[in-house]
Amino acid sequence: MKKIIAIYGGILGLILCVNMFYMVHLCYSNPDFKSNDVLGYAIMVLVFSLIFFGVRNYRNSILEGKISFGKAFETGLIIALVASVIYVVVWLFYYYLFVPDYLDHYINHVIRQTPAEKLSAVQVQMEDLRKMYQTPVSVALVTFLEVFPVGLIVALISAAVLRKKMV
Repeated sequence: MKKIIAIYGGILGLILCVNMFYMVHLCYSNPDFKSNDVLGYAIMVLVFSLIFFGVRNYRNSILEGKISFGKAFETGLIIALVASVIYVVVWLFYYYLFVPDYLDHYINHVIRQTPAEKLSAVQVQMEDLRKMYQTPVSVALVTFLEVFPVGLIVALISAAVLRKKMV
């Protein structure tokens, strides 16, 4: 199980990081960058679908085609956890060493695309985000909560779909 978790969690984490680098690059290189949360989370769901294949691989190659919901969920959850931790660690290094002004760019983009009637509420949200980004621990927590819930949901769905009665 450890080998499958390491392989799938590592690949998933790597793909998430490549997507992160690309999105940050877009933010810096395109002044008209429009963030699209729906597209971002759709990409995350697609990437996290590797959890399904990891659990299926574990079930078929190690457990002879049988797995309980609990074991499938545990496997998927650990894969999601490994990928999320990789994402967080890479983001911390990338943010503090290479793009320490990213938050300013991001906030400016969000405010520019916000309709006037929602501007004051969004400005409050952005100031809250700025406060959360004041320590590495809170940056790590915010970053983890950005990706892990998606992995958790995919792990649940994968466990429900892949479970096979153990005799």
